[in-house]
Amino acid sequence: MGMKIEDLTVTFKNRIRAVDHASLEIPGGIFGLLGENGAGKTTLMRVLTTVLAPSDGRVSLDGILYCQRNYEKIQRKIGYLPQEIDLYPGLTVQECLEYMGDLSGISGQTCRERIRYYLERTGLQEHRRKKIRQLSGGMKRRVALVQALLNEPEFLIVDEPTTGLDPEERIRIRNLLVDFSRGRTVLFSTHMVEDLAATCNRLAVMKKEKFLFAGTMKELSEQARGHVWSCRAADEAAARQLEKNYHVSLKQYAGDELQMKLISKTPPLVECRPCEPTPEDAYIYVTNR
Repeated sequence: MGMKIEDLTVTFKNRIRAVDHASLEIPGGIFGLLGENGAGKTTLMRVLTTVLAPSDGRVSLDGILYCQRNYEKIQRKIGYLPQEIDLYPGLTVQECLEYMGDLSGISGQTCRERIRYYLERTGLQEHRRKKIRQLSGGMKRRVALVQALLNEPEFLIVDEPTTGLDPEERIRIRNLLVDFSRGRTVLFSTHMVEDLAATCNRLAVMKKEKFLFAGTMKELSEQARGHVWSCRAADEAAARQLEKNYHVSLKQYAGDELQMKLISKTPPLVECRPCEPTPEDAYIYVTNR
């Protein structure tokens, strides 16, 4: 189970290009899509979920070409958690999920069993009788994720699934997605490097409508090897000067001095030493080189 994107372009009527000649292969398992807001990730996912037709290029899911005659077949294989969620505020969590399951054609008993399982996995079981309008933003996001999981799709696309969640909730959702990806494909889109570092081995980095990198997490870190430096600034004035000249991925006090980590294509013009790059360092390097 996998997806292939070939020379994909999306241009809107005002001639603004949102995806620019993008090519990518998404294999089975959990695959990360990393990029800042506005990079083109959401537009890409709208194409992959058949919400938006591309202007040019080809997309295929498990060998099925994206075109009007195949959309219904593709939609049956896909689950989607969008960034903007729209639930039924007057229904309880249980009622909302049962209704969505019924719309998806899931039998009553199977639907209730899946709801029970996923509410437990997302920490929502004790809130199942609350109305949607009573929930916090993070709870609503978890309910929307359960809704996307109910028909147990072969290909799950999740857009910023951990937004608004506390650290414990984020870990719970990440672990659920890893478990769900066995024998399936999960596309995990986010701008948070640590979420992908904790869940996936393969990822793509997107910026300004293009893919800048696609490969393993280790290969991403290797991109920044020799370009990450550790140094100390004597005071805030010296630190501000470094921030003007370099990308800074770490800044913390060490006694009276500021410990800083600089991202630079060439060795900084200050006393420093090379250090091991983290995935976050590598992301900053790849998107700014």
